[in-house]
Amino acid sequence: MKLFIIIGAVNAFLAVALGAFGAHGLEGKVPAKYLETWQTGVTYQMFHAVGILIIGILLGNIPATSLLSWSGWLMLIGIILFSGSLYVLTLTQISVLGAITPLGGVSFLVAWVLLIIAAVRYM
Repeated sequence: MKLFIIIGAVNAFLAVALGAFGAHGLEGKVPAKYLETWQTGVTYQMFHAVGILIIGILLGNIPATSLLSWSGWLMLIGIILFSGSLYVLTLTQISVLGAITPLGGVSFLVAWVLLIIAAVRYM
């Protein structure tokens, strides 16, 4: 429980910091297309940081289940692969890095499905 709340809060903090960096530090340094890519990474990081926080709270209120744990870890993996690849893509403009992004998207999708299953079973 505590670990997921910390991981979620750290990722929310990073999403705000990276959003500010993108808006102020990258403006005029990368093409607008890549600023949008950066913002997509920030948005998805924040959504899933909140998801991880919710998982942490749920773990404190319902019996611990591997469904919730796996959901939290997959959200973190998704942040690293999805948002991380978009950040690196923006900074390097190496388009082949975009091939990593869908792996993060799949991690996000599986994480949400596991959360749904946990809710159906335990709530």
